[in-house]
Formats: sequence, structure tokens, C-alpha cells
Amino acid sequence: MLDRLEELEREYEAILIQLSDPGVVGDHKLLREVSRRHRELEQVVVAFRQYKAAQGDLAAAREMLADATSAEDRDAMRAEVEAGEVAVAGLDERLKMLLLPKDPNDGKNVIVEIRGAEGGEEANLFARDLFEMYCRYVERKSFGLEVMSTDPSDMGGLNQVTFMVKGDAAWAHFMAEGGPHRVQRVPVTESQGRVHTSSATVTVLPEAEEVDVQIEEKDLKIDVYRSTGPGGQSVNTTDSAVRITHLPTGIVVAMQDEKSQIQNRAKAMVVLRSRILKAEQDRQAAAVSQARRSQVGGGGRSEKIRTYNFKENRVTDHRIGLTLYKLDKIMAGELDEIIDALMADERARQLAGETTAE
Repeated sequence: MLDRLEELEREYEAILIQLSDPGVVGDHKLLREVSRRHRELEQVVVAFRQYKAAQGDLAAAREMLADATSAEDRDAMRAEVEAGEVAVAGLDERLKMLLLPKDPNDGKNVIVEIRGAEGGEEANLFARDLFEMYCRYVERKSFGLEVMSTDPSDMGGLNQVTFMVKGDAAWAHFMAEGGPHRVQRVPVTESQGRVHTSSATVTVLPEAEEVDVQIEEKDLKIDVYRSTGPGGQSVNTTDSAVRITHLPTGIVVAMQDEKSQIQNRAKAMVVLRSRILKAEQDRQAAAVSQARRSQVGGGGRSEKIRTYNFKENRVTDHRIGLTLYKLDKIMAGELDEIIDALMADERARQLAGETTAE
């Protein structure tokens, strides 16, 4: 690890020189790339220098402890050594974390799709509840949110909703939300008070910029049609809805919420690029579409990443075995305890993988 850190420190010093080079400053694309790498390395180099300083202080304290003659001096220097060992160990762990491979989607906005799955209208009502839960969480985290498309169901639920979460940490906080979510409660459609089990699927996609995914116009089949649903009379009088099919992959995206065909097409292209990017990332990971399939699954009751039991006020995340009896607060957007635990689990598994590799 130390050899790697020394190498990164040398690269950081070279980048500092580049940032003052007129040739780099005058090339906007190059400057952006160099500045991005500078930001990536700065935390690592600062922590490494703190680590080296702490090691030096610890070595000095140990030497002074060996030379101490009085009991009082030995006690004082022993305390210095113990504090130094704690500082070095803490910085060592921090450096291991900083050296973990970066997720290629870090820093990207996130597109979230929620669909009612198994359970009829109750599944659509639960899809709406999940959407409202995420809206409250987004507000608590001060992320941005843009609703891209909605398909309301007959009883006020959501057949489907697509929205974008905007923020540098959006991917880190939402990446583990993808998958089947199961609800156990008495539906409003139940006349005899029996608890039903239903589900909704959540899919999480990193937003893809045009530079991430190149799409040829010849590869697109674009259909326009008249919007349907509760969009108002003006929505239904023109062919403003857009359906785009990406012929090489077969991915289809439809948008109809906006009154303008141009606006619907722009939103559809954002989602299309993101789906293509995710599929390509899965392919490169030697598991074509595996991540998306594991998120969406069949939407069945037996497949789930999380269960929401309203009678017991309980939420269980089955991947990490976490159960909390505060469903009311979680549905109000207080998701930090679950999401922080999932992020910590991901870091722990990455560290275990690093240890095995070494």
C-alpha cells in the first residue's frame, strides 16, 4: 500500500505543476480532466502526509519512552505512544478506504423508476407510498428532484413513476435501493381487515451524459402519439407523446407528461441513455443485464430486498439482516439508518475483497 501511496503523491505533485501550465489552463477539456484528477488525489495525499507525520510522532514517542528514567516520565510517554498508535491505526484505515476502487457512477445524478408489481391496485398504492417516501428523503438530504413521467392508477396509486435525483452523492445514497420492495398491510380494497402482501419494484440508473453514451440517429425508431390520462384537455389534443426504441438493444422509453413533443423527446433521451449506460456497465462486468434483473426481478412476493410491515411498524432489509421498528418514521423519509448501514456494508465488503486480493 505504501508504494502505491508514494506513487500517487508523485502524481499529485506533477498535477500541481500542470495546473499552473498555460498550455493546460488554455485547454478547457484538458483542464477539466486534470482538475478532476487533482480532486480525486487531494484527499488521499493529505491523509497520507498526515499518516507519515503520525508515524514520525509515534516513533519519537517510543524513543523517548525507552529513554525515560522516572516513573512519571514513563507514564507520560506511554500515554503519548498509545495516542500515537490510535492515530496511526485510524489514518491507516482511512487510507484503505480512500484507495478502494471508485464506483464509475459516483458523482452522477440518479434516475429512479418505481412500478407497482404483484398485488393489483394495492401494489400501485404502495408504489405511490415509496415515491412519496423517497421525495421526503431527497428533501431531507437537500438533493434535487425532477419528476420525469407518471402513470397514475385508477385508485390514486401509481402504475409507474420515473424521477431524477440530483446531487453529487445521489448515486451513493440510492444505488442500493434497486430491487423488489414488499409490503404487508391491510389494503384499502380489503373489506374484511385481512393483511395482504404486495410488492413494487424500484430500478436505479445512473444518469448518462451524451459523452458517456453515443447514440446514432439511425439507431432510433421514434413514434409520436396522442397522450392519454389525466393530463388535461390540452395534452390530449396533439400528438405530443413520444416513444423511442433503440434498435440495437431493443430498449424502449415512452414519455407523455409534457405538452411539448420536444420536451417529451428530451426526457425520453435522458432515460434511454441511462438505460443503455447501465446495460453496458453490466456487460463489461461479465453479467449482461444481471444488475437490472436482480433489481427488478419478477416483482413476486418471494423476491424482495426489503419488507415493510405496517401492523408491526417494522422494516426489514433482508440483504444485511437489519430490522427497525420505526416504519412510520421511515415512510416519512427518515431512511438514513437503513441507507447508512447499506453503504457501510458495501465498504466492508470492498475492504474484505481488497484484503483477499492482497
